[in-house]
Amino acid sequence: MNKRFARNSIIGLAIASSVLFCGVSVSQAQGMTQQQAQEMLQEMKAIRQALDKLSTLPVAGQAAPPPDDKVNMTLQSGGFSMGSASAPLVIVEYTDLQCPFCQQFHNATFPQIKANYIDTGKVRFVSRDFPLDFHENARRAAVAGRCAGEQDKYWEMRHAMIVNADKLKPDNLITYAGNVKLDVPKFTTCLNSDKYMPDIDKNIAEGTAAGVNGTPSFVIGSLDKDKLKGVRLVGAMPYAQVEAKIEEMLAQLKN
Repeated sequence: MNKRFARNSIIGLAIASSVLFCGVSVSQAQGMTQQQAQEMLQEMKAIRQALDKLSTLPVAGQAAPPPDDKVNMTLQSGGFSMGSASAPLVIVEYTDLQCPFCQQFHNATFPQIKANYIDTGKVRFVSRDFPLDFHENARRAAVAGRCAGEQDKYWEMRHAMIVNADKLKPDNLITYAGNVKLDVPKFTTCLNSDKYMPDIDKNIAEGTAAGVNGTPSFVIGSLDKDKLKGVRLVGAMPYAQVEAKIEEMLAQLKN
């Protein structure tokens, strides 16, 4: 199997999973605006078109079964995190900044996780880039976040991009950089370079090794040095579902 075909196979799994694993249908999502619902419908159309294209590719061998949801992984050093370094639990989110399901999680669930678990020292939250190939602006947005990080504005820029997930063309990224008070010329020079592409590819490889094939996906567990042991969760889950898993794992650590 050549590298191009192998990559396309992974893309196909990612495309299917971004809908099947989102955890909610458009009609079931709570607190979703009409615009958000329309964005998700457009996302599904794009996924369908991508699947149609991939269906014409030759099949080479049996596809491997999906990994178990239990995860033992090596967490790469560096990157961006919030919360106490000594928090008993770590949540790693693999996100695509153009993904409407990632946007839904960010808007509806993340603020409560931050208030109740990150800000209280119970959870350390780690952001990883997992741009999907059928999102034309996702990889550049991932670079933009890292360029903002050079000026200590990663989280502000990340927020600005996720809430505008359908508006991530290059000119818009420059606008968001100005809105979060970045040095725009410095940011633009960074954005137009390729220096962060290898780091983004490492994030993708780490996520793939952990069984991630759609966004948003999460690994939640306890960290011993660079070894993260936990479970993989997938989809734009409601807060109650994430809360239940966090409480379950915190209770296990006490026993």
